[in-house]
Amino acid sequence: MVVPWKMVGAVLLVLVGAAGAWQFQGWRYGKQLAEQAKLHTETLNQLTMAAATAQQAEQDKRLALEQRLAASDKTHSEKMTNAKKDQALLRDRLATSDLRLSVLIDAGSAGGCSVPATTSAGGVDHATVRARLDPAHAQRIVAITDEGDRGLIALQACQAYIRALSDGSALLLRGEHP
Repeated sequence: MVVPWKMVGAVLLVLVGAAGAWQFQGWRYGKQLAEQAKLHTETLNQLTMAAATAQQAEQDKRLALEQRLAASDKTHSEKMTNAKKDQALLRDRLATSDLRLSVLIDAGSAGGCSVPATTSAGGVDHATVRARLDPAHAQRIVAITDEGDRGLIALQACQAYIRALSDGSALLLRGEHP
């Protein structure tokens, strides 16, 4: 069978055209894929930068909260130290009889005891009846007030801590800096 040369030429021309179109489509798709990959990479970089910025902001907020809590703890410690020093000074003054504790007694409730009325030159109470406390009882009263003072200072520190955490948490939830 003889194949006419025109037919072979036409088939070859169609094959070359199809291969050229195939090659052209491959280049075009390759270019589109490269553009998509570039856009994807840029998007990922932007997301990474946004996440890093958000993480830095959260770290800054946490650091600010930690600094506020440390300052509050320092204040609490100073108050506690001062209260202990004051109580120790008071106990020392009671022990050396430099200071005596006394209580006011209602003149009608003396119960038959003869308690002398004492007045001081600069006192406001005129002829009030006062009774001096035994130093041991005075020491116990001072110890009780010392425990109460320390308890109040500790309570104030706890309240300040919770307030700082609550304020910091509320600010963090709203996305603000404390």
